[in-house]
Amino acid sequence: MKKLPNHLRQFIVEQHYEHYTPVDHAVWRYVMRQNYSYLKDIAYYPYIPGLEAAGLTIEKIPDLQEMNDALKKIGWGAVTVDGFIPPSAFMEYQSYRVLVIAADIRQLHHIEYTPAPDIIHESAGHAPIIADKDYHEYLSYFGSIGAKAMFSSKDFELYEAIRELSILKEMHDADPTLLRKAEKKVNFCQKNLGEPSEMALLSRLHWWTVEYGLIGTLEKPKIYGAGLLSSIGESTSCMDSGITKYWYTLGAINYPFDITKTQPQLFVTSDFQNLINVLEQFADTMAFRRGGSESVLKAVECKNICTAVYSSGLQVSGTFTDMKMDRDDVLQFIKTTGESALSFKGKQLKGHGKEYHSHGYSSPVGLLSKLNYPLERASDDALVALGIIPDRAATLNFRSGLTVSGKVKSVEKRDGMIILISFCDCTVTDDQENVLFEPSWGMFDMAVGDKIISVYCGAADKDSFEKIAPVSKTATYHAEYSLEKKKYHELFRTVRYCRENHSSHDQLLSVWESIRKNFREDWLCSIEILEILDHENIYPEMTREIRIYLEMKAANEPELNKLIHDGFYLIKNPVTQLTN
Repeated sequence: MKKLPNHLRQFIVEQHYEHYTPVDHAVWRYVMRQNYSYLKDIAYYPYIPGLEAAGLTIEKIPDLQEMNDALKKIGWGAVTVDGFIPPSAFMEYQSYRVLVIAADIRQLHHIEYTPAPDIIHESAGHAPIIADKDYHEYLSYFGSIGAKAMFSSKDFELYEAIRELSILKEMHDADPTLLRKAEKKVNFCQKNLGEPSEMALLSRLHWWTVEYGLIGTLEKPKIYGAGLLSSIGESTSCMDSGITKYWYTLGAINYPFDITKTQPQLFVTSDFQNLINVLEQFADTMAFRRGGSESVLKAVECKNICTAVYSSGLQVSGTFTDMKMDRDDVLQFIKTTGESALSFKGKQLKGHGKEYHSHGYSSPVGLLSKLNYPLERASDDALVALGIIPDRAATLNFRSGLTVSGKVKSVEKRDGMIILISFCDCTVTDDQENVLFEPSWGMFDMAVGDKIISVYCGAADKDSFEKIAPVSKTATYHAEYSLEKKKYHELFRTVRYCRENHSSHDQLLSVWESIRKNFREDWLCSIEILEILDHENIYPEMTREIRIYLEMKAANEPELNKLIHDGFYLIKNPVTQLTN
């Protein structure tokens, strides 16, 4: 947690545990009891003991500090955030072995599934399974790969659209017009993404493994994906024969997903090592491993801050806007526009921050005509032979036809390699005599390196660059409760007190009377009362009355039928602990 850089800390919010209502805790308890009852048979084995290892209980929403106290034993931590955060930030948190947990919890009307991130999905879904060493190694490694993925401006537009739609869908009284508009926006963004970026493709692999993954055999798989583990609806339906199961391969990148709908197909891995193998296959296609002109072109198309790494180790960070290649697509020249910076091994070079390179940066790439090996490896004697001597004029001719001519001011080395040569009164031209840099522009700091070996999204030294990652302007929905709704919440508080203390059962009479008269839409509080009456074997007449009320509600309101009957099942088959 202490290692988190500032650009990630901006997403962290207080959990505000005191804001959770008695209904929120009842929703958590119902979902967790249902999950335990069902998942103990179909979840990948480490899930059940993993709940306790992650500091979770059935009875109440987890406190972040309690979770961190438990998670630190396996080298992980957790932070609370406000809903969806950008995929690049989410991935980077994983690389630091930090779980991102949405502070909010789903509303009662979305108890089976919510399209918005919530504490049930994030903590009860993600946290328990990371107790498995093979899995948490995969999760962390995925984060380190994802943190370098190239994304496009269209990716962020889609992220914003999905965030807005998920927030609206979580509202109990969302404006239907706004909802339709948000759905159209998501559909439009999905259909107009163009060629999917690295981040878009990587997000698909993340979705079909971390969120909706199955493990084992096609015929009898087990659940390990957090989206399934935290959804009492989909954890059941995903096992239906109507949901197609495929073996998990790199081909999963060809299956986009819709976060607001149930999934039409799922992928099964034989073991977690296969997840790493597939991730490796994809990583080998990414710009941060391939480098070269193709990767720089991805950075240009990205239109966000990216970093290109020279073979000398010099890192150039900025918004890439231009590049030059020869007929064989060999890179000759790169250019950024706007604030840029130079770094080495992730640390910004002194005097080469965005204040100095405020208008952009450009430099050749490639070999010199008079040198049969890369300039970065040149000895001091070789530099003298090339005329690269401080305070002396020098002309460097590149094999590409580019020429750099000016007075050498300094030569900078790192780890025995030349990474930067600075010139004053400098002119840079290409083989067509086009001027790429002229003396009036100031000092020319020429990057040294015969190749661009890696390109990735973000600045090399993010905190020094101080470029804040894109943050959504769409606020999450926080319900404001009427006096009547607060009275309803208090009924749950009373029921919880009676259950936990095995006393004051006479108060249940007044709670039930209040439900009958004022809260006829209720089913969950009634289930909780029935549970106490049944287990304590008290008030048989009220027990019969509540059961009839719930059975009639289940018959007349189909959307509640399964929820109510699952509640009946738990009363007869109580869940009291988290271990097998």
